[in-house]
Amino acid sequence: MKEKLYLQDNVAIMNFDLAYPASTQDLVGSKTLGKFIIKYLKYLEKRDPEQYAWLTNGYTTEETCKALSRVFRQLMVLTPDEIDDYYLTDKKRLLEFVEGIYNYWKSHQRFSVTRQRYSGKDAKPFVMADSNFNTLLRSAYRSIEETLQGRATGVFRQLQAGTNAAISTYRPRKFTLSDKYKQLSDISMIESVMLRTPMILSTKSNTRSGMFEETKQNPIEYFSGNKDTWFCYPAKVGNMLINIYFHRDFMCSGVSLANLFELASSEECCDKPDAIVLFANEDDKDETVFHYDQEEDLWVGSISYNQKVEYFGYMKKMTLTLHNLSMMKKGWLPIHGAFINITLYDGKRKGIMLMGDSGAGKSESIEALKALGNDVIKDIEVVFDDMGTIHIEDGVPYGQGTEIGAFIRLDDLDPGTPYRDMDRSIFFNPDVINARVITPAAPYSVISKNHKIDLFCYANNYDKDLGMRKIDNMDEAKPIFVEGKRMAKGTTSEVGLSTTYFANPFGPMQKQEICDPIIDTVFDCLKDNGIYIGEIFTHLGLDRNDRDGINVAAQKLLEFIQED
Repeated sequence: MKEKLYLQDNVAIMNFDLAYPASTQDLVGSKTLGKFIIKYLKYLEKRDPEQYAWLTNGYTTEETCKALSRVFRQLMVLTPDEIDDYYLTDKKRLLEFVEGIYNYWKSHQRFSVTRQRYSGKDAKPFVMADSNFNTLLRSAYRSIEETLQGRATGVFRQLQAGTNAAISTYRPRKFTLSDKYKQLSDISMIESVMLRTPMILSTKSNTRSGMFEETKQNPIEYFSGNKDTWFCYPAKVGNMLINIYFHRDFMCSGVSLANLFELASSEECCDKPDAIVLFANEDDKDETVFHYDQEEDLWVGSISYNQKVEYFGYMKKMTLTLHNLSMMKKGWLPIHGAFINITLYDGKRKGIMLMGDSGAGKSESIEALKALGNDVIKDIEVVFDDMGTIHIEDGVPYGQGTEIGAFIRLDDLDPGTPYRDMDRSIFFNPDVINARVITPAAPYSVISKNHKIDLFCYANNYDKDLGMRKIDNMDEAKPIFVEGKRMAKGTTSEVGLSTTYFANPFGPMQKQEICDPIIDTVFDCLKDNGIYIGEIFTHLGLDRNDRDGINVAAQKLLEFIQED
């Protein structure tokens, strides 16, 4: 990134390699702050013309910026009475400007970027640098505020004044793809991420719409990115390596990946990736597509640059679509659902897998089970909370996960649930419908190994039945899972009762001819191994405020776990 400070809409990215203030004087006198002052003045010109007119006093925004910077530097060492300056004729108004620009800065999605130059035990200097910047900015604000007020501050709030997150990057030592993909070879890879949690982000889009469709043309042919505007998050998704390339305007989604997918090390990135994602490509196509490069044995996903894709679900689901397509080629069955291992104090242990499309009640049923069984449940091990797989080894079906975190809809959870792990979580638009949180769920060592399945149920959110129903006849059970019926609740653009092939529009729907025989094989294997197959009734599509359906379903799950 060439700029010291990149500003676009509500995104602000600091390049600490080019500009890093060593003192408060450096900060208030820097061209970097001046650039942001000019942006704020232009904001005031539209929002508060009277304040803007007083600040500019007939001068240009650039001249005003220099004048403000000068008076701020003076205020760092002198009292207002010792300074002869136009702005100090109305200290109250100048203080209003200081508080206004401070709050305007905090309203941005703020990030810092630096190149990693160290290794081993000294590999985290970027964390210290970012933390020091946070302290420096807050100190400068307080110093000027107290000077203009003429009194010391009584109450201190240690706000995240600097950035929301920081990343350390490196240039890959070895590029493992052919020259067809050489445009990607210079794009910086993310080596480390620091998140200031709880992190609260506001995005302009809050739902996902449309489908991921297959295209015959490889999106790399019209890829428009370069090393100055793009970054890469190398993600370990299940047992796959997927390089997620993203435009810097969508840094909020890019850094949020750290709470969802395991970050691959620079050594692991020396291997060829199984798939790549090109997120927010400026191609003027308004598309969400995937392509299989048979020559390279590589899945390529591409999402066009568009304000709507700021919703994190686009980045997450495209990545999982590529994972699922790859897994089906190996004969593994992708499961859109949740899978946990429950261990009771009496030693009983069961693997519980629930399946269903967005809003069916998978995560909600498990959260209710946790609360209901608090006195008897010793341990809960999350294998996956959204997407996983079933595969067969030596005649036994096993489950594996894809994500180390969970991207959960806040509206459907028990009111206290989101706050248990809020100190490690990322919140998206917590004040609106379909608010989401990404919270860590399980270590990579857990999600990437085989887990025994004891129960496999479809999450039914549309019928009025209560509890659970076991289905012994596979000719009756399979159509329920394959039809993928659910009452849509606003997590996507769908409304009302809908059907989705195998409740999974992220790979299986697009490749039904590949998925059908895998479903037959897996269900026969589940049946042969005596695994409980059936439905669990959540009622979430009937009334999202009614928790009775979820609670009864959780009770039945607990009874199943307690059985010998």
